Amino acid sequence: MILVTGGAGFIGANFILDWLRTSDQPVLNVDKLTYAGNLQTLSPLRDNPRHVFSQVDICDRIALDGLLKQHAPRAVLHFAAESHVDRSIHGPGDFVQTNLVGTFTLLEAVRSYLHTLSEASKARFRFLHVSTDEVYGSLSATDPQFSETMPYAPNSPYAATKAGSDHLVRAYHHTYGLQTLTTNCSNNYGPYQFPEKLIPLMIANALAGKPLPVYGDGQNVRDWLYVGDHCSAIREVLQHGKPGETYNVGGWNEKKNLDVVHTLCDLLDRLKPKASGSYRSQIISVKDRPGHDRRYAIDARKLERELGWRPAETFETGLARTVQWYLDNQAWSDEVASGEYRTWVETHYAQRA
Repeated sequence: MILVTGGAGFIGANFILDWLRTSDQPVLNVDKLTYAGNLQTLSPLRDNPRHVFSQVDICDRIALDGLLKQHAPRAVLHFAAESHVDRSIHGPGDFVQTNLVGTFTLLEAVRSYLHTLSEASKARFRFLHVSTDEVYGSLSATDPQFSETMPYAPNSPYAATKAGSDHLVRAYHHTYGLQTLTTNCSNNYGPYQFPEKLIPLMIANALAGKPLPVYGDGQNVRDWLYVGDHCSAIREVLQHGKPGETYNVGGWNEKKNLDVVHTLCDLLDRLKPKASGSYRSQIISVKDRPGHDRRYAIDARKLERELGWRPAETFETGLARTVQWYLDNQAWSDEVASGEYRTWVETHYAQRA
């Protein structure tokens, strides 16, 4: 069995669905079920005995100790995190608690659990920590891409707490011998993403006839990674990665935010046209957020060189799959868009209009 934290969130749920399609090993899914956790995403697994769900906060040491003792996993894959930059600006405390304290608590529980294992089982055990490219800071248009050896320079409370959690994982490897692996990924997109992130927010607003808010001049650049490709990279790192190493996971798809929104509108114009005009007419510019990093770009050559991984999707094929999925699953989007979420988004962007 493997233990996955945050398995009801966007990337974690996609990973579990993918894992159980391709592996006969069961999964213990540990998730607090915050606003972004949605068990409906995992409804295909409702009667699957290989999926065991436990609603537990990773800051709850006693509960974690009990789960590790009961299920004896061979690996922990740590997805659980507060991850929305805008929310971290308005309320950084939750990010410190989950991303720093939660990771520390999980590491301590795993360290204690390993004392109960044989030396052979300890050597086989892996702790895979899923992190972000935002820990590296911001790039100019001419800077080289982020490599695994680049110094950390986080610029938001979210990025700072993820950087701290990366350092904790590294320290537990070097100090306690924990067999850790860290992945730093670029912007993920795909099915089941909570509609506060750029792509699902634009799709939802476009279909609802609402404005499509783009920060500042829309020229901020991100590298886009299809979530299915991210899941395959994590499986590869778990199976073949060298303990103590970090692997950057990117899609080789640097795009300006405004270009992403334009491409989305053009796809929707073709797949679900409006009665008149283009979805592009709904695009508006809103005041930029504080400390908005200008460019992220991942150099994923180490992952290709050492483990042979490359993304299968281009941005164009991945985005087309994503838009079609949201068109085919509007009931899912409607369900996750709770009253609390709608109030937060409307208030946040209204202040910037």
